[in-house]
Amino acid sequence: MEEHTSSNPAVVHTVPGPPELTEQISQSLDRQNSRLVSKHVADEVERNNKKYWDLFYKRNETRFFKDRNWTVNEFDEFMNEDVGTGVLLEVGCGVGNFIFPLLSWSNIRYIHACDISPRAIEFVKQNPLYNADKMNAFPCDVTEDSILTEISHGSVDIATLIFVLSAIHPGKFAPVVTNLFTLLRPGGIVLFRDYGLYDMAQLRFKPGHKISDKLYMRQDKTRSYFFSTKEVLEMFTRAGFDIISCNYLTRKTINVKENIDVDRTFVQAKVRKPVS
Repeated sequence: MEEHTSSNPAVVHTVPGPPELTEQISQSLDRQNSRLVSKHVADEVERNNKKYWDLFYKRNETRFFKDRNWTVNEFDEFMNEDVGTGVLLEVGCGVGNFIFPLLSWSNIRYIHACDISPRAIEFVKQNPLYNADKMNAFPCDVTEDSILTEISHGSVDIATLIFVLSAIHPGKFAPVVTNLFTLLRPGGIVLFRDYGLYDMAQLRFKPGHKISDKLYMRQDKTRSYFFSTKEVLEMFTRAGFDIISCNYLTRKTINVKENIDVDRTFVQAKVRKPVS
């Protein structure tokens, strides 16, 4: 599961809140509410979530996403001698656009990488940089308990949720976060980034794509959810994490071919499993 975006590198700014709820934004939301996704379709999309992500990678293979080189600037935890030389778990690894660039600049000792799409995992394992002695890539639905049998409890130093939860039904956020709490060692960290409320991607959805509040269905039947910082804070706090930071971020996205020049809105958080 990954962010559906293709944009030029840009400066990221921390901002106090989501974009102002303007009349234009309100009108966009009203139009979306005029025709919602039917319960029948919403239930079908939920049942076949793995199928639709596998079809996504069948169509796009390794071509769709750019390498996430920005993480070296955004997440300095990977340079920390305490956690940055330990064990990483990437949830929703896709085809490896985060883990393989990470190998070139971090000192991570071992990487677990999982994705709901078995096809995506096969692409990871086919990458020339994949090293089975130092990496464990496996298909997994992180909303279920199966991940707890794949990785030793209390063994992970850093876990990442980067554009992952937005592809999952919000009713299943809690078990994902609880599973990570179990797998992290005391003092271990979760790095989170995902779509923020009123992001451009949310406002571009047309009627017939909204499933429920802040949850949308794309044309390919994968989903997007748009977060507020309040619910991210509550989600991690309820699971027992200490909050290091949780902020809205804006980033200018420029796509000359499509004549797009807009500010994107994301939520980024860093949380820690208590030491005692």
